[in-house]
Parts: sequence; C-alpha cells; structure tokens
Amino acid sequence: MSDRPVRERIDEIYRSDSRRVLATLIRLLGDFDRAEEAMHDAFAAALDAWPAEGVPANPRAWLVSAGRFKAIDRLRRGARFDAAADEIARSTVASVLPDVVFGDDELEDDRLRLIFTCCHPALNADARIALTLREVCGLETEQIARAFLTSPPALAQRIVRAKGKIRDARIPYQVPARDQLPERLGAVLHVVYLVFNEGYSASAGDALTRPDLSAEAIRLGRLLVELLPEPEAIGLLALMLLHDARRDARTSPGGEIVLLDKQDRALWNRAQIAEGVALVERALSSRRAGPYSLQAAIAALHAEALDATTTDWPQIVGLYDVLLRLDPSPVVELNRAAAIAMRDGPAEGLAIIDAILDRGDLADYHLAFSAKADLCRRLERTADAIAAYERALALTTQAPERRFIERRLAELRQA
Repeated sequence: MSDRPVRERIDEIYRSDSRRVLATLIRLLGDFDRAEEAMHDAFAAALDAWPAEGVPANPRAWLVSAGRFKAIDRLRRGARFDAAADEIARSTVASVLPDVVFGDDELEDDRLRLIFTCCHPALNADARIALTLREVCGLETEQIARAFLTSPPALAQRIVRAKGKIRDARIPYQVPARDQLPERLGAVLHVVYLVFNEGYSASAGDALTRPDLSAEAIRLGRLLVELLPEPEAIGLLALMLLHDARRDARTSPGGEIVLLDKQDRALWNRAQIAEGVALVERALSSRRAGPYSLQAAIAALHAEALDATTTDWPQIVGLYDVLLRLDPSPVVELNRAAAIAMRDGPAEGLAIIDAILDRGDLADYHLAFSAKADLCRRLERTADAIAAYERALALTTQAPERRFIERRLAELRQA
C-alpha cells in the first residue's frame, strides 16, 4: 500500500478510536500519563509498520498491544537508573500477559470504566469536568480552558491534581456495582449536563452558545446510552437533543437573543426533535424516569407545539409539579412559575417568583430577576420591571444577554 492512503486511514482511526485505545491502556498500565504516552507511541509505530504490512484486521487491538509493549520497554529502560521504576516495570510486566487478546466488547467496557473514573465523587466538580473533557473526549487543555474561562496552566494543574487524587486515593478503575450505580451514574450525568449547559448558554463571553461543547456533551450522552442504557441516561440524551434542536433559532443573524415565543420554528432541527421525543417515550415507559427524563418531557412539549399559543401549558405545569416533588430546587420553582404565568397569567407567576426571592433564594441568579422583570413588564408595572432588569444586568456577564436586557431597559424608560 502507498503511504498516503495508510496515513489517511491512521488519521481516521485516531479521530474515531484513540479514546477507546487510551481507555484500555489506562486500565492495563494503571496511569493516565503513561497510557497517553503509550497511545501516541502506538500510533507512531503504526505509521512505521502499516505502510509495509497493511492495516491490521483489528486496528484497535493492534494499537493497544503496541502501546502496552512500548510502555513496558520505556519502563524497563527507566528501571536501569531508578529502583522505583524497576518495581513498576516488574509489576506491569507481571500484570499484562503478552498473549492477551483484546475484543471490541472489552474495549467498550474500558470506555465506560474511564467515564466513571473521571467522574468519581472523590474529585471536585471542576476536576471531573476537566478530566472528562480531556481524557474521554480528547479535547486539548487550551480548548477546555477557553470554554470555562480559565488559563491553560490553571486548567492543566487541575487535571494534574485530579490524576494525582485518582492515583493516591487508589480510586478503582471500574464500573460501579449495581447497588452503587444510581449514585455514581448521577455524578456522571451531572458532569455531562454541566458541559452541555455551558455549551447551550455560555456563562460569559461574546456568544450565547458554544456548539462545540454541546456537541461533546451529546457525544458523551450517546456513548452512555450505548454502553449503559439506564432511563436517566436516555432522558438526559433526549433533553440535550431537544434543547440543541432549537440552537439555530435562538439568535438572530446578528447574534442577538430570540426568545422562545419569537423563534422561527422552521429553523428547528426536526430530525433531532424526532429522536429526542422517541427517547423521552423510551425513558418514561421504563417507569423509572427521574429529573432528566421529566425535563426532557417538558422540552418535548415545547418542541412539538406548532407555535407559542398552542403550547400545552397545563401539561407542562403538571410535569413541573412532579419534578418539584422529585427534585426540589429554587430553579425548578422558577421555571414552574414561568409556566404558571403562561397558564394562569403573569400575576400568578410573579407571586411565586417574589416568594422565592423573598426567601433569599436565587439572589444572585440573573435569570430570576429577568423573569420577574418580564412579568412586571407584562403587568405594566414599569418601575418594578426597570428595577428587576437593572439587577439582572448587574449579575449578567454574557454579552448577548446584556444587550437584550439593555434593549428592554431602553424600551421601558422611553415608554
């Protein structure tokens, strides 16, 4: 074979399978950094060998084996100068037999192990997100740092500390036992949800959305459903698809925010909506639906409505009632209040929002004040609307949201 087609095939395999190879090497070598080095060594070996020998029938298994032996060679060379490396080399050689055969099922199991390890409860939330995006998704440190508004060196240190915690605390590289799965899966889903939320509505910056992060979260969601089709994993994937389906309609060509009731629904991705609705039905039919599945059911009702006036607000309020009992939080209360305002009128919704704010909940949450301002505006309580929008503006760091609030303030002051 000529070099160019083989190199293109290797590039293709790197894009599609490098994280699978890495996951297995982490299990075999017991160390994130050693495994990543071994993975790159394996692909370099493929560039040398495959043009002459041809692409193997099972490229992933070849790469895992090559990476494993490259790592052992490195350890043996290092052991000549370092007694600690000698011990690591001997234990690694003893634990990795040379005639092990790697099947696709085992490689997929390793991906699931990697996700649960990166999202272990012993790590703090920021570390889980950074490590998952780096090791499971393969994003570069600079990309993750830009997404979460931190410097690459600070992000790199966060990842280093997380890896050290896994090593020092001897966090097991495994899928949890069945009795531990609900709690541990919840931590994994939360990480995926946080990544998606940052992509769906960026916490700061010049753009409303970060499609790259939304896409990574959806990719992780698909992987979880493929490897572990639990109802809440299915519900989260449905929720992300249904929200992401509206992405193109959420901003004007100039990058300005377009609210849900004003969006051009012809721009909504109907294929994603159909997939999301089917997943919602699948999750709800299990009779074990949780908060993500209920939120997805609400998103499905919005997605299926022909326009804002035909949205089934009574059913949405009913779903929020169930969600509030299952997963009580001020944010769920706020969203329920907005739905009640659509069903029963703005005064009813405003009374609930005022009660939330009077308790001291959501005092620093700009969307609570934006919601209050909008209901006051609809009730022609102009002074209260201006005060609430001013508080929302003070709490907002995202440029499109700031411009939207400033426009609303200008309109109210002019009126």
